[in-house]
Amino acid sequence: MTWATDRLEALAAGEASPPPVTRTLKLGLFDEWGEGWVRKTWAPHPDLATEDGSLFGGYVAALADQALAFAAMTVVPDGAAFRTINLNLNFVRMGRNHGLNIEARVVSRSRRLITARVEFRDQAGVLLAEATGQQLVMPYEDARARDAPANG
Repeated sequence: MTWATDRLEALAAGEASPPPVTRTLKLGLFDEWGEGWVRKTWAPHPDLATEDGSLFGGYVAALADQALAFAAMTVVPDGAAFRTINLNLNFVRMGRNHGLNIEARVVSRSRRLITARVEFRDQAGVLLAEATGQQLVMPYEDARARDAPANG
């Protein structure tokens, strides 16, 4: 187990609180995970509806980044952290403001980079969008230092 898989287990068991951004954006968590993958079903909150009832693309991007990060957490080495350095999202079909099945999988990893792919499907299994993302892997302490506010 690593800090990241321990965190996933704690979130799954309801023993850890999700980060504030997850609550604020109403992203939810995940349904299940294993090494190299994560799955979730997600139903949009009524507050997130667009005028025409379609899914807001920027919100789908936030869901993609979250799913890709969860997938990265399943494989990141202990003592390392990661940051998203690339996110590409392609819409295949217009999605309505209905539930989604979201699955992210790690497709490649090296000492410094984790690449993952996520698919968004409607409840009938039709592909609506797909995204790829890359996470830069760095020592945990380096990541914390980069996130610290500057003095001055």
